Amino acid sequence: MTSSSTSLTAWQDRATHAAQSVTALFGRKLLFLPGTHLGAVLWQGGRPSGRWPAALRRARQAAGLVLPWHYWWQAHYVDCLVDTGRRELGSGATPAARFNGPDRRSAGRLASRLVTGIRLRNTLTFVNSYYDDMAWLALATLRLDRLAEETRRPGRRRNAAVRASLALQFDAACTDDLGGGTFWSKKRDFKNTPATAPVALFYARTGQGGKAQALLDWLDATLFDPDQGLYLDGARLNAAGEVVVDRAVYTYNQGPVLGALLELGGDANLARAAVLVEAVQRLLTVPANGTGTSPGAGGAVLRCEGTGDGGLFTGILCRYLALAAAETRLPEATRATAARLVTDTAEAFWSGRRPVGSGEAGIRLEGRSVFSLHAAQPAAATCPPGAAVELATQLQAWMTLEAAASVSAALPGGTPPTAA
Repeated sequence: MTSSSTSLTAWQDRATHAAQSVTALFGRKLLFLPGTHLGAVLWQGGRPSGRWPAALRRARQAAGLVLPWHYWWQAHYVDCLVDTGRRELGSGATPAARFNGPDRRSAGRLASRLVTGIRLRNTLTFVNSYYDDMAWLALATLRLDRLAEETRRPGRRRNAAVRASLALQFDAACTDDLGGGTFWSKKRDFKNTPATAPVALFYARTGQGGKAQALLDWLDATLFDPDQGLYLDGARLNAAGEVVVDRAVYTYNQGPVLGALLELGGDANLARAAVLVEAVQRLLTVPANGTGTSPGAGGAVLRCEGTGDGGLFTGILCRYLALAAAETRLPEATRATAARLVTDTAEAFWSGRRPVGSGEAGIRLEGRSVFSLHAAQPAAATCPPGAAVELATQLQAWMTLEAAASVSAALPGGTPPTAA
């Protein structure tokens, strides 16, 4: 089955399966505390035998929630759960619609517990040393509150307090140094797209359009490469006081820029968005080899950035490409390109998944899947049985499948158009 023939129901079922798999493999209470949830950094298959090996395995799982600490991975875990919660809402928001069964918590409730777990693990605060991390959490809690409102439940005052606290951090990070933009960290020696773009999107979604536009204009003047049509990584001052640009190009940097351009709208921003989508198609795709998928025009999927933080990058881009696919103010060809990028990449992740093996886990994980860290390669090659699997890479696949479900739901007939 190709991405162009996959139905809305099939995409929703695939996204639900990804949600079930990731939460089952990685989801835990924080140190067994009630009312909490976190994602373990790693999952590694292998069924322990004997009393002491089993105890050591449980201890390793608990340690995986504490060290190392990846705040921004957890923020994107919240966002993924909100995606799933919105699909639950579309199915009636009843116990029967819950992604993990009627006797389990809704995705929204689990996301709220995850926010609690983040605060406790982050030493009783939502503030950390990286402004991009905090921006991702602010965006996720904003979406979580909107989900609560749509389900006729009041938004958590806690979430509003999170955003109020973090907004003060963003205001302090957005200065006139280097002509504008947002500092990446509290070292305050580097301004970059990863921090500036999500902060701009946060401002745009919270009624601060002037601040958001100023950040986008700085990105366009300082970090946009007109030859590629893409945004470069960042800029800093050297010892001579000259602006030095880091010219690395990453998939995820393009995503929140695209989201902020669409959120603000206007002819100039929408024209920038169309240029960006075309550049992503032209320069950030790779042949779809080895996954068993048959993607649409061009036979290409979005490139992925490996493990570690890079394991999230392509999923983030897909989230915002899905918004472009549904944006009626964009040219039809641009929308079709964005839709095809998302659904072909999602099809590759889905076709390349592998089941959790019988020798890797107990009955609780039967039927769950591990997804590849590269859309263009099968999981059996990149994450073979017995290998450690990172949360970031699995969130990436889940995010992409949720994006494909969103694209399919937004388009007539539930299937994406053919890109020109």
